[in-house]
Amino acid sequence: MGMRFKDRTEAGHRLAAALPQLRERPDTILLGLARGGIPVAASAAAALYQPYGAVLVRKLGIPGRDETAFGALSWSNGRIVRMLNRPLLDRMLRHGISPESLDAVETRERTELLRRVDSYPRVAFDVTGKTVVLIDDGLATGATMRAAIEGVRAGGPAAVIAAVPVASLEAQASIARACDFAFSLYTPGKFHAVGTFYEHFEQLSDDDAVTLLREAG
Repeated sequence: MGMRFKDRTEAGHRLAAALPQLRERPDTILLGLARGGIPVAASAAAALYQPYGAVLVRKLGIPGRDETAFGALSWSNGRIVRMLNRPLLDRMLRHGISPESLDAVETRERTELLRRVDSYPRVAFDVTGKTVVLIDDGLATGATMRAAIEGVRAGGPAAVIAAVPVASLEAQASIARACDFAFSLYTPGKFHAVGTFYEHFEQLSDDDAVTLLREAG
């Protein structure tokens, strides 16, 4: 299948090896998209001798097809950023998906996002003038990464970099337009799900994520 990663920790090591210019770079912080991006960021940060934390994001999944996002939410220092895929949203409405069902998805995800704000450490940072490296375990649509980029930009960073082990061609192109530099170790021509590029891709629990973030502190 081309490039595969043993797990998120190995993916973080390989990502760091491909970005040596970030090693010990001043005024730099790595932020993993919660939850799957946190272990990737933790591993990359250790190799690059950089601090790390998390940015809270939630995908807005199409009712009945949760893996496909019509948008995403991110939380950054008290502000929720909402990003929508307008063309996809318009198609969904034309095909009979009700606005009420989409509103219900957003309400549920906002509630979960705010719950995590109260329970996750290391999610509030002063990024003014810093290089912020946003890391996830992979990008299918890029919706959550776009929301994370917009959320972080509100804090006035010097630069925003998006770095992932694997991304679809469409997501990579979308993210490249939204940040200062977008990097993916692997952009396969055929993309299914992020997990198919990993040997071990277990769902992270809140406890897993919180433990990694406390170790960062």
